[in-house]
Amino acid sequence: MRAYRQAERAGSPESASIPVGSRRRADGGWDFVVWAPHCAEVSLHTFDERSWARLDGKADSGQSIEMERDSLGYFRTSLARPPANCLYLYGLSTEGGGPSEIAQRPDPASLFQPTGVHGPSQLFDLGSFTWTDQNWKPPALERSVFYELHVGTYTPAGTFDAVIERLPELAELGITTIELMPVAQFPGARNWGYDGVYPYAVQNTYGGPEGLQRLVNAAHAHGLAVALDVVYNHLGPEGNYLPEFGPYFTDRYGTPWGKAINFDGAESDPVREFFIRNAIYWFEDYHIDVLRLDAIHGIFDSGAVHFLAELQERVAQAAIRLGRKLALIAESDLNDAKVLRTRDQGGFGIRAQWSDDFHHSLHAVLTHENKGYYADFGRVEDFATVLEQGWLYSGQYSRFRKRRHGNLAKDLPRSSFVVCSQNHDQVGNRARGERLGQLVDYEEQKLAAGATLLSPFVPLLFMGEEYGETAPFLYFTDHGDAELIERVRSGRRAEFVEFAWHQEVPDPQDPGTFQASTLQHLENLEPHKTLRNFYKAILSFRKDNELASEADWKVACDEKRRTVTIARMRDGQSTAVVFNFGNDTLDSKALDQLTGFDFTFAPDAWSLALDSADPVWRGPRRTCGDERAGLDRITVLPKSFLVLQRNNAF
Repeated sequence: MRAYRQAERAGSPESASIPVGSRRRADGGWDFVVWAPHCAEVSLHTFDERSWARLDGKADSGQSIEMERDSLGYFRTSLARPPANCLYLYGLSTEGGGPSEIAQRPDPASLFQPTGVHGPSQLFDLGSFTWTDQNWKPPALERSVFYELHVGTYTPAGTFDAVIERLPELAELGITTIELMPVAQFPGARNWGYDGVYPYAVQNTYGGPEGLQRLVNAAHAHGLAVALDVVYNHLGPEGNYLPEFGPYFTDRYGTPWGKAINFDGAESDPVREFFIRNAIYWFEDYHIDVLRLDAIHGIFDSGAVHFLAELQERVAQAAIRLGRKLALIAESDLNDAKVLRTRDQGGFGIRAQWSDDFHHSLHAVLTHENKGYYADFGRVEDFATVLEQGWLYSGQYSRFRKRRHGNLAKDLPRSSFVVCSQNHDQVGNRARGERLGQLVDYEEQKLAAGATLLSPFVPLLFMGEEYGETAPFLYFTDHGDAELIERVRSGRRAEFVEFAWHQEVPDPQDPGTFQASTLQHLENLEPHKTLRNFYKAILSFRKDNELASEADWKVACDEKRRTVTIARMRDGQSTAVVFNFGNDTLDSKALDQLTGFDFTFAPDAWSLALDSADPVWRGPRRTCGDERAGLDRITVLPKSFLVLQRNNAF
């Protein structure tokens, strides 16, 4: 309290460091703090579960306590012994407002919304869970393999506990890190999670805060790290009461989702702190290992210290305090190396980011789609360039954007880029939510797997990809506002015009759209079982041969033959991966020419480590008669790849 008062009087930067929300004290009492500079008065209204049920959602009774306001707009109070599972709301009164004009709202820093975004917040003791992961050490990012999943559709039950049941099979596959799409409380029971409006509250229909703690603890017990997608560029429209509390948003910038969050305007210090503390909260109270920052190109800050740079610095401090590795991964479509460069280099210092160019270049080569942003891709050379430098556009003209785009990132570590052939955006933001397996044939699915998992970057799989899941991943919502529902429907249809996708767009609000997106888990049926085993074999090879190392990778491309070859020498062993995206079989002479490397050597010097065309993977035929052969006895079939190794230098 003394430090709090000193900060208030001094008006120092520490004044914005006051933690908000509800927290249990060691003596069993609870403290409540809310930042509400827009309000003249704030009162705390508490209810036990029975009284709230009797009120039928009308918060016109229960215990009421006036909160103490300071000059910075923070309101505080405490309760000595609230009832178990106590529910509460804040009563907000603006200047000149009378009792009849008081609005009762949930806590902006609520930890749990048991009845949804419009109902009361509930007290939750973050320290009550018994963790058993004291000896847990997350894998290094460069050795990670991410598996992105949506809790609501990954299993029929759609809960954290149901995900726990499938952790052993993910660990056995070779996954190191499960990545959860956002779990912050969103409207209704069905949503991708990017419409969340309570950044600290864990979705009630998934299992709430304790359910997430159970999942993370279980994941660590199975040797799996946990990454969480967080959204700091906007909040959803329904249930978003933050503007009634304070200047959380600004009109200075626009985003595709509405007003931008106020990270650099008047009274922005408490706003910045609200979201920075949110990141630390996931690491500290839920033992999350990695946060993926959604669409950081929608985070605007013209101040001397960008929000993202400050966030990264605070996370680094938290890592030291907690004694374990923590990481931030950004989603950005800017192709700006500043995101990844260190503070000393004038950057934000974010550890890694998703490379959209990897996905787009690979997708366009496989599917030949050329509408929307795929108009900027399509050549095999594009994919080869991405393999060399992390992304394609580094300052050249983009036809899709109608301007120059990006800057060079070739000098950055390969582990700075997270890559995929599928993810929730690239599947779900198609009109019919088709997965790659519905757009290409079986051999090309294996080719896409090899291109992603054998790249020198950090690979990410999208749930079900490993066995060729056939259920689509569609866009679904469960809003309660009729006007908003119609806006979402019409906006969804308009979004696909530039891609020339003329199929009927499934209604996001229809429960059937959500149900159709639930995984069928076909991994025990053919050909899905073989495809999963193929993914497992590649991941095992990647791990055993440490393909994630920062060794010198060489890339060669033959646009005419539509081939890309990547090669690496490490500890005296050479590894070469030859991808044939074309329709012609490459004979031994062509193979020797297309690589661009010195592959003139004695016969039998190379071993064939993996052949995607092998019948063991349901392919058309083996590349050669035995697993050890010189290049004069190896061919590369169309839509296939080979992995070759030898124990001498290039």
